[in-house]
Amino acid sequence: MGARRKPAEGAMTLAEMKEFASFAAATQRYVRRSLDVGLDREDAMVRWSRDVVEAASIRAQAHHYRRLPAIRALVPDDSGLEAAEQLLAPLITLSAFDLGQGRITTFSAYRFLYERLVGAQVRPWLPSAFCAAAAMPHLHPELRRALLQSISEAAATASGWSSRQPAFFPAWVEKVDVTALPH
Repeated sequence: MGARRKPAEGAMTLAEMKEFASFAAATQRYVRRSLDVGLDREDAMVRWSRDVVEAASIRAQAHHYRRLPAIRALVPDDSGLEAAEQLLAPLITLSAFDLGQGRITTFSAYRFLYERLVGAQVRPWLPSAFCAAAAMPHLHPELRRALLQSISEAAATASGWSSRQPAFFPAWVEKVDVTALPH
């Protein structure tokens, strides 16, 4: 039985890789940077900071991402309203920060990032958090419009969500000089 699951896992990983590849380069970079900050994978300041503005953005992101462990602990096992306020308030705040950076420009990219930052258990709550954060007044009206138009009817009205944890976590890849590779 274990052998039968392997091809499906590989297919899902490949689908996740294809989805990531469909994002704009700036979105890919922001997702990788965010995962480094949020999952403590690398020294994000050293890896991603290109100038003082980006360094300040990474510091602000690290400050906001300190809430991730608490958010992970607040995700309920069901969709009851009792837990909504405790979870959604910090999740919307964190989401509003990320959307305000201007690099996450679609629900798909947002969902991709947050499934990895928080875990698969947050999936039912992502459409609500995204729509609330995307409608925040600190965002430019054109960005708000684009964000809100990016969520599909299927995503907004899903009757159920997969509990499968993401398999693909994009990371920094060093550039390779292809002329130095053996032929």
